[in-house]
Amino acid sequence: MLIIREIVTQHAEESAFLWLLRDSAIYEPHYKLSDLAELDDRVEAHIDELRVAGDAGWEICREALALEETGEIFTAAVLAFGSGIEERIKFVLEAVGDDDELSRGVISALGWIPYEKIENHAFDFMKSESPALRRIGLAAFAVHRKDPGQFLITALSDSDAFLKARALRAVGELGRTDLFPVISVYLNEEDENCRFFAAWSAALLGNGSAVSVLRRIFESDGIHTEKAFSMALRKMNLPDAHEWVRELSSEGSNHRRLAANGYGVIGDPVAIPWLIQMMEMPGLVRVIGESFSMITGVDIAYEDLEGEWPEGFEAGPTEEPEDEDVEMDPDEDLPWPEPVLISEWWHQNKNNFRTGTRYLCGKPITQEQCHHVLRHGYQRQRAAPAIELAILNPARPLFEVRDPGFR
Repeated sequence: MLIIREIVTQHAEESAFLWLLRDSAIYEPHYKLSDLAELDDRVEAHIDELRVAGDAGWEICREALALEETGEIFTAAVLAFGSGIEERIKFVLEAVGDDDELSRGVISALGWIPYEKIENHAFDFMKSESPALRRIGLAAFAVHRKDPGQFLITALSDSDAFLKARALRAVGELGRTDLFPVISVYLNEEDENCRFFAAWSAALLGNGSAVSVLRRIFESDGIHTEKAFSMALRKMNLPDAHEWVRELSSEGSNHRRLAANGYGVIGDPVAIPWLIQMMEMPGLVRVIGESFSMITGVDIAYEDLEGEWPEGFEAGPTEEPEDEDVEMDPDEDLPWPEPVLISEWWHQNKNNFRTGTRYLCGKPITQEQCHHVLRHGYQRQRAAPAIELAILNPARPLFEVRDPGFR
């Protein structure tokens, strides 16, 4: 078979680039499952061409590992583990080393490949003396929602804090309610990651006492602030949840953005008048619109409820050379609601909603509605019913919304 190197190289580059795109898309507010599946099909098509290219395809991917980029790691890892050739697998793992960011590419590849083909590798990694390999092995089990058994229990007391944190997270993801007494020991752990994932999993598994720990994590303003906030809100009773969010949204508060998100998490339509009122603030209007949609189910763009970008308002980096702000606009892919149109829609439809009831995308939170949103919602919306379903069924694994769309 004639192999044209330039074409094979292009397949490798496209696969790595599209993986980076999907790595972002799984958290984006404008991607639905169908969009993710289409993107994943494009990734798989390029990888398949690399498989067809055989040794030449692998050699090009191997050379690209020198770039030390996660997308290239993913592509090479899919080929290596898919082939089962130990020399290739070893080469990928050596390229990753102890780099946590690069290891994400390997873990994603192991999640991409059918579990039956990576199971033995995951078990071997869990037996390794290398903490980095043990972390990869455990993560491979977790992303497939497969229980590694005794290896999970052993990892909970591992000397490597990162592995221990990943194990604490896996307990919740796998629905291991029997391990709550074990993870409760870590609710006051000094390590921030371990403390958060112990509380996150405990809450997911049905323990309300974790709320106080999650609130303290939120108040510490660390790397898990937003996740601790949203999980705590889901486990609190409605009056307490409303009171907390009202405190954050008070005049002069620096947490109004979180408050807007929080009302979407709670899902009680009693908050909608406040959300509409706050839409007059350009810096918050798009994230408020997202919470409005989380409660009501209305698609702002599809229902023609969008407005215009306010004159003079800037978000994200500008083209000015002296502008040192390089932070991307966090709301770039959200629609811009028009407050007047939103208010009119609410006036016409508010009788369809009952205050004091938690809603998810237009209907009360039930298992049926959660499954509906998982199938038809946007990625950020899909994350909510996955958590809600796990809370409703603590002993069942958490649905993985990052799974390849074709699966």
